[in-house]
Amino acid sequence: MASRDLRAELDFLLLQLLEDLEQLEAKRQALNARVEEGWLSLSKARYAMGAKSVGPLQYASHMEPQVRVCTGEAQDGLQKFWMVRAGTQTPEEVGSRETALRRRKGLPRTPEPDSSPAPQNPLKWFGILVPHSLRQAQASFREGLQLAADIASLQSRISWGRSQLQELQEKLKQLEPRAP
Repeated sequence: MASRDLRAELDFLLLQLLEDLEQLEAKRQALNARVEEGWLSLSKARYAMGAKSVGPLQYASHMEPQVRVCTGEAQDGLQKFWMVRAGTQTPEEVGSRETALRRRKGLPRTPEPDSSPAPQNPLKWFGILVPHSLRQAQASFREGLQLAADIASLQSRISWGRSQLQELQEKLKQLEPRAP
């Protein structure tokens, strides 16, 4: 009976692993398409604005990231990755501020300057009226970043599924001795 339960669990894990692999392949194709669209749109913008108008010379001397990759453990213990805009706070950052003591009465405080101002849109480095293709390139690369985070989470889940599958196969081998 234990062998039958192990086989059912093995089948379920194998189906889940195959579904995850199928999703991974689809997301990789979507990522490749977004990156390709981004580079194509960037080249269209260079053509429209001139090769010297869109290049490293227009980049800001001090760049701030627009997004961050956050990582954490999901409820089932798997590693999860997600994108967070630079202006937003994660729940961990909000919770740490709430635990601090606050002065209710007394001297009026001046508001603290925000330590992380909202980042400037990088498209403004290239002028006020930028071509639509440059905006399309930015959107494509942003979608690609989100897909990259999803792919990393999926790969983590796939590696966990493979290890679980191998453990179940070993247990099944121990329960069922080989017939001559």
